[in-house]
Amino acid sequence: MDDRGGSFVAVRRISQGLDRGNTCHSTSAEFVTGSTAWLGRGLSCVCAQRRESDARPSFDLTPTQEECLQRLQSRIDVPYDSSIVEHQESLRALWNAAFPEEELRGLISEQWKDMGWQGKDPSTDFRGGGYISLENLLFFAKNFPKSFQDLLRKQEGDRSVWEYPFAVAGVNITFMLIQMLDLEAVKPRTLVGATFLKFLAENDSAFDLLYCITFKLMDNQWLSMRASYMDFN
Repeated sequence: MDDRGGSFVAVRRISQGLDRGNTCHSTSAEFVTGSTAWLGRGLSCVCAQRRESDARPSFDLTPTQEECLQRLQSRIDVPYDSSIVEHQESLRALWNAAFPEEELRGLISEQWKDMGWQGKDPSTDFRGGGYISLENLLFFAKNFPKSFQDLLRKQEGDRSVWEYPFAVAGVNITFMLIQMLDLEAVKPRTLVGATFLKFLAENDSAFDLLYCITFKLMDNQWLSMRASYMDFN
């Protein structure tokens, strides 16, 4: 995924610039252009091949996959806590990335509604996604700033009629991906979950990258459906 022209460029094993010290990554890069990415396409193909009549298989993990899954699960298990300084700083960093030209008046402020939080205290919206949902938003903002800004400021498509709350949508996407990939299980119970763990073993940022891809695809689907705010759930 890249910001050139506002389109996504899928990058397979793109950990060269991300987490170089991590054990769960590869340094080779294979570039694929298009509206979706290698990660999203791979999982979509797996889902398409899965039939409801199929028996639920069991998948064993390699030591590397198990290590990477446990690291991701440790992130998933962390709730957002407004009393933790690190969490406060991450929230401020998200604001600065979203609105660098506007000073944040406080962690509880009416300003947060401009980002698509439900109220003036965004901490109340993290219950479904936890701290990792904030990390996902911040990853998106820092690594793909143009795509992030396009979605935040509704710069693609006709946004005057169709609208959704940007930040709350981001939290929901984190929750949805965790459930879809069954990431809280000890080991994958579906083929799509097992396939994702192969990607995760290649690139420790695979979940964050999939999050960015999914956000973009959700926005495209929202516009194509001509959905309204009432359709958000």
